[in-house]
Amino acid sequence: MEIISFVGSSAPAKKRYSGPSFTMPNFPKLALNTASSKTERQFTLAGLSQIFHTVVFLSVLVIVPVTIFNVLTFFETHASSLSLDFSSDYEFEALNSAMSRFAMDGTLSDNVDENGNVLGEDGSVLTASNVGLGEAVTFQTYTVKAGDSISTISRKFGLSNISTLIAVNDISNVRTLRSGQKLKIPSTDGLVHTVVAGESLNALSVKYHVSVEELLDANDLDSDTLSKGMQLFIPGAKLDATSLKKAMGELFVYPITANWRLTSRFGPRKDPFTGVASSHTGIDMACPTGTPIRAAMSGTVVHAGWSNIFGNYIIINHGNGYQSLYGHMSKILVKKGQAVDSSTKIGLVGSTGYSTGPHLHFTVYKNGKLVDPLTLLKK
Repeated sequence: MEIISFVGSSAPAKKRYSGPSFTMPNFPKLALNTASSKTERQFTLAGLSQIFHTVVFLSVLVIVPVTIFNVLTFFETHASSLSLDFSSDYEFEALNSAMSRFAMDGTLSDNVDENGNVLGEDGSVLTASNVGLGEAVTFQTYTVKAGDSISTISRKFGLSNISTLIAVNDISNVRTLRSGQKLKIPSTDGLVHTVVAGESLNALSVKYHVSVEELLDANDLDSDTLSKGMQLFIPGAKLDATSLKKAMGELFVYPITANWRLTSRFGPRKDPFTGVASSHTGIDMACPTGTPIRAAMSGTVVHAGWSNIFGNYIIINHGNGYQSLYGHMSKILVKKGQAVDSSTKIGLVGSTGYSTGPHLHFTVYKNGKLVDPLTLLKK
């Protein structure tokens, strides 16, 4: 083994070793590996940090807009408090009076009750004098004259319920009756039933609460054997409530088909602005601005304009004493005098007038008196 040393030199001492078991020459390699691992760790940490910041950035890009959208949507469909003053309250009453006048313009109310029974001049229900007689029903033809209504025609021929003329003549809406139209008039109250496969007189007797003998007599039948498609007159039978309302033009549909919230019902309530006991004249249907509004039933637009209370609003006369109001529209899409039906887009939801959020105020009158819309709307 040989040792070489340098004394007094500024250069570091250099030592050389030799021998098969000495490992000093491997030290530089170990030092290089350590440095490399440190660099890799630093790179890995830097990469993770970059990924973390990227995820946070992307999250902000998604969460912030969604949050803003949800906040805006909340304000779009929720109302906040306002203060009413006397002049506004006065205008509200004045508008209600105007609606009452509109309701009576050009209408001819049939003198019947909610069950279709024809009423006398004193308001009493007329009774049929010939229902249940053991004789065959007969028919005659009548030509509708100007001024006729379903109730006046029924009364003229001794019929006690308008269901009879509606069913026998397959009238879908009594307000479509026109001068010159021809109607079949039966000699007694009742409905026409079309026999389906498998039906029997006994089954019809139970269904309509009429005896088999009356069915045989009314239809002048010699046998109780029925065939598919046969038409039978059912003496004394009446239309069900839903069919009658539909034929009378009293079956309203919801004016908004999109999603909406009922924020205020009809009738007594605390004023949402003042807390004072009051009466709400309709229902409030909250939904986003621009949602289409359709006529709740066929009729004619009798008013389209502006009010400080209802903003953009229209009134539709449906005939038979019914009319409806649609308030707070962002835009009116119909004109006065225009005929509309339940498929007609009459306006867009908004928050015009005295409103704290986008919604439709929907009011219904019957012969000048307020009616709860929810009792008329088709479920």
